[in-house]
Amino acid sequence: MLNFVDRIKRLTFKKVVKKSRRFAKKNIVMFVALTAAIITCFFVPPDKEYLNYFDTKTLACLFVTLAVVCALRNIRFFTILARKLVMITGNLRSLFVMLVCITFIGSMLIANDMALITFLPLGYFALSVAKEEKYMAYLFILQNISANLGGMLTPFGNPQNLYLYSYYNIPTGEFCSIMLMPFLLAIAILLLCCMFVKPKKLLINEKSLYKLDTKRTVLYLILFAVSLLVVFRVVPVIWGLVFVTAVLLIVDREAILMVDYPLLLTFVFFFIFAGNLSRIDYISEMFSQLLSKDTLLVSILSCQFISNVPTAILLSQFTNDYTSLLLGVNIGSAGTLISSLASLITYSEFKVLYPDKTKKYLLMFTLINAGFLIVMTLCTKLFFI
Repeated sequence: MLNFVDRIKRLTFKKVVKKSRRFAKKNIVMFVALTAAIITCFFVPPDKEYLNYFDTKTLACLFVTLAVVCALRNIRFFTILARKLVMITGNLRSLFVMLVCITFIGSMLIANDMALITFLPLGYFALSVAKEEKYMAYLFILQNISANLGGMLTPFGNPQNLYLYSYYNIPTGEFCSIMLMPFLLAIAILLLCCMFVKPKKLLINEKSLYKLDTKRTVLYLILFAVSLLVVFRVVPVIWGLVFVTAVLLIVDREAILMVDYPLLLTFVFFFIFAGNLSRIDYISEMFSQLLSKDTLLVSILSCQFISNVPTAILLSQFTNDYTSLLLGVNIGSAGTLISSLASLITYSEFKVLYPDKTKKYLLMFTLINAGFLIVMTLCTKLFFI
């Protein structure tokens, strides 16, 4: 028989393995990026050129924005605000419209993955209280598409936007003008999808147990404004980084700890991967030829297999057509389950809530996303470029 110490060691080992597996599942894109970076290092051994791979402005802007959003989430700012908006809906269709719009707008302000983490539970709460759980899969899918496509209008709405905005030094006005028409089209299609839900009357009168901390809310909104000024190049990156980090270290250290560091590391690893590929002659020539034929379609297809963020980082090394690339990595967010990290987040949340309905969810997800992808691609190709 095992003695007491051996039992403790075995239990500790099992816990470590379990937590490691959970972490790996949650951050699978990061580990794929790490693997890809390591493999390319055998073809391009580390040297001084590696230092030129990293877009430090993108990493700093992403960190600042994520930190402030985490602070606002800690005081339940988004949940309380969204919950109050949901309370005013009078029927099921209006509830869908409200939740889709909240997620859509939220992705423009706090990034798509954060919007889903914040507003998916609200959707679950609303349909559960209204006793309309049969619409849960449909709502989750529409919220997922809202998060992926809603963030396309702003540089900080999606991580790939922030990278391309910084990498190509795109003027803010030009960025918004490029994305405006696809953005409006996405809104129109999403609202059309909501019309398939019956306007059944419902009553949601659950009272919230949470109240906003006024002082912290004002402070965090000021920090959020500073982070936006950093993104829009009004405030120097280093000043914004130091100021926001210093304030949060004083008033909310937990927000700093809650930042999605695996996402930041994913960027770092893909910077190495993309940088190395650009230095392999035959790879560089192949991508350059493909992108010269049709940057939009190549980027959209690439997203379906390696996701939108790595596609943006990789293909930016081989083309100057940032208009088509920007449109492609945003439209390409719709499609397969791996085309966007946000889609994996939504699937994981649904799987936890309804483990016996995942096949139905995946079928519905694939059909609806395919429809969005085809319509958005055709319209962009015919009218927006």
